[in-house]
Amino acid sequence: MPKLDLTRIDRRGGSGYPGKLAATMQGRSSQRLGPAGGLTQFGANLVRLEPGAMSSLRHYHMEQDEFVMVTEGTCTLVDDSGEHAMQPGDCAAFPAGDPNGHHLINKSDAPAAFLVVGTHTPQETAYYSDLDMMVKTDAGGSRFTRKDGSPLTAAQIGDDQ
Repeated sequence: MPKLDLTRIDRRGGSGYPGKLAATMQGRSSQRLGPAGGLTQFGANLVRLEPGAMSSLRHYHMEQDEFVMVTEGTCTLVDDSGEHAMQPGDCAAFPAGDPNGHHLINKSDAPAAFLVVGTHTPQETAYYSDLDMMVKTDAGGSRFTRKDGSPLTAAQIGDDQ
């Protein structure tokens, strides 16, 4: 496979989070490098964070490993043990099944970016550390529920009814 031309790979914003939780991803965009390179066994994305943006809601995966490496700027890794400044070249790994909720935040006044690589599995369950929410993903898509599997309420996802 030839060198990937990042200028030809769409940069996507937004998220798949339900309700108003999706708005929490403002200032985050990503480029799906794995599919652009024809990869099928793992995902690789270049994620950009504007100042104040975060990578995701704090979460952990049950079936999929996740690896991140900062490529530009300064990111703050927030996990169960606290906050950790990360500079270009700094890496973090999150093994499947380890309940260490994590995400990256750009607390600086300049853009930041990181590479995230993760396993592809037919099914996945992820939990959100700071919310009573989980997501189950399979060939049919993603379904967000409370951690016990019951439906989310409007209040939980920030929708006013």
